[in-house]
Amino acid sequence: MRRDRSVTRAAFVVATLLASRVSAQQTDSLVHPASHGMEWGRETFILAEVLELAPGASGRPVLFDLVAWRGGAVHRLWTKADGGVATRTQSTHGDVQLLYGRLVSAWWDAQVGLRADFGMSPSNTQWRGGVVVGLQGLAPGWFELEPSVFVTTDGNVSFDLTASYDLFMTQRLVLQPRVESTSSLRDASAFEIGRGLVSTSFGLRTRFEVRREFAPYLGVVWERRYGRTAEFTRASGSDAGRAMFVAGFRLWR
Repeated sequence: MRRDRSVTRAAFVVATLLASRVSAQQTDSLVHPASHGMEWGRETFILAEVLELAPGASGRPVLFDLVAWRGGAVHRLWTKADGGVATRTQSTHGDVQLLYGRLVSAWWDAQVGLRADFGMSPSNTQWRGGVVVGLQGLAPGWFELEPSVFVTTDGNVSFDLTASYDLFMTQRLVLQPRVESTSSLRDASAFEIGRGLVSTSFGLRTRFEVRREFAPYLGVVWERRYGRTAEFTRASGSDAGRAMFVAGFRLWR
């Protein structure tokens, strides 16, 4: 009888220790998610949020907004490219970024790194670089926001904001309004940028998700430049505002 009680007590002690160990591991996984398979190098994600042709616009541009990251839930290395290629005039403009990102809340990544702006044509090439700091994540209401501050090597400061929202009309048909804006503290005439509010862009795209990773879309984009930026644009022979019909693909893996 005493032997049975001793065995029972020993089993109870072992079960208690095991339960404590499992509880500690679960708590540690909540507090330190990076310690449970979420460290550097665990995942790679690539997204072409915008990859489209505007066939009726001046220069017949191909526009792109590409994002890729590698890492885990907390630490990530980001690469971004945003811009356009005018297929008729063989000119290209845009920016590329290399960023370190860290999860600062359940829905937001803080990012810091390097950015280079470029403008290339058959007769001229312009570059400028600097440091960029920003956030990327979901605001209340499931709006995707991407605000950032760019400081160039010559001390100019500009502010960029991208906001979008996915409205699911059906399980596969998605309407996405998307707004982009840029402001600058100083002129950058080489890039046809003036101080103040530089430009805004509003796009309305409807995509059909053949698969979640592949969705062709059609849409309309309205672009407008302001102030001294509009003056630079008109001086180069272009319009300060335009509306474009676009067709493209949204891809991710």
